[in-house]
Amino acid sequence: MLEWLVDPFSDPLLRRAALEVVLLGVTGGLLGCWIVYYELAFGAESLAHALFPGLVAAALLGVPILLGGAAGIVVAALAVAVAARAPSIGRDTAVAVVVTTLLGAGVLLALSQAAPPGLGELLFGDVLGVSDGDLLLAGALALVVVAALRVLHGRLLAVGFDRSTARSIGASPVLVDAALLVLLALAILVAVQGLGNLLVVAVLVGPAATARLLAHRMPAMMAWSVGAAMLAGIGGLLVSYHAGTAAGASIALVTVGLWALASAARRALPSVVA
Repeated sequence: MLEWLVDPFSDPLLRRAALEVVLLGVTGGLLGCWIVYYELAFGAESLAHALFPGLVAAALLGVPILLGGAAGIVVAALAVAVAARAPSIGRDTAVAVVVTTLLGAGVLLALSQAAPPGLGELLFGDVLGVSDGDLLLAGALALVVVAALRVLHGRLLAVGFDRSTARSIGASPVLVDAALLVLLALAILVAVQGLGNLLVVAVLVGPAATARLLAHRMPAMMAWSVGAAMLAGIGGLLVSYHAGTAAGASIALVTVGLWALASAARRALPSVVA
C-alpha cells in the first residue's frame, strides 16, 4: 500500500504536479469558502468559461496565455454588463447568454485551420506539464490570496452576514465584492493553465462545498476546505498514474467523491459538524 502511494512521486513530473495542486489547493480552498459563502459558484463557472476565447486567441497570436485570459475576462464582464441592462432579459439570463456565446466562439476559434496543436489542454489542462513559471505563479497567487483574505476577513464576514448594516462598521459592500471578484479572476487565470477551462471550477468550489457540510464556522470551514483540496489534488494524481486517466479529470472526480463522502458523513453523524 505504501509503495502504491509513494512510488508515483519518484517521477519528477508527478512531484512538480503535486506541488502545483498543493499550491492551487491552498488558493482554491481558502478562496472557495468565500465563493460558496457569497453564493458566487455560478459566477466562478461563468468567468472560467467566458475567458476561453481569450485563451484561444492568445494561442493563435502567440502571446502569453495569461494576457489572453485577462482580456477574455474583461470582454466577458463588459458583455454581461451591457446585456444585463436590457430589462426584458435579466442578469442571470444575460450571464448565461454571454457565457454560452463566448464559449462557443472559443470552440470555433479552436477548430480553425490556423489553430496550433494542443488547444485541448486549454479545456482540460495539463497539470503534468507545469513549468517553473507556472509553479512560481501558483506560489505567488497563494501568497496574494492568503494575504488579501487575511486583510479582508472581517469585512468579508460583515458584508456576507448583513450587507445593509456593513457600511456602518466601515465595510463597503461594493469594494468588498470587487476585491473578491478580482481575487477570483486572478485565481482562475492562474489555475486554468494547469487544470483547464472546464475543470478549474472544481478546485474553487468542490472543496469548499465539502467543507460547508462539515463546518459552520469560517475558520474550521477553511481548514477543511484546504485539506479537501490538497487531498483531492494528490488523490487525483494517484488515480491518474495508476488508472492511466487524465490528471485534471481525475482530480475533479476525486473532488466530487470527497463531497459525496462528506455528505454521507453529515447524514450519518450530524453531531461532528464543527
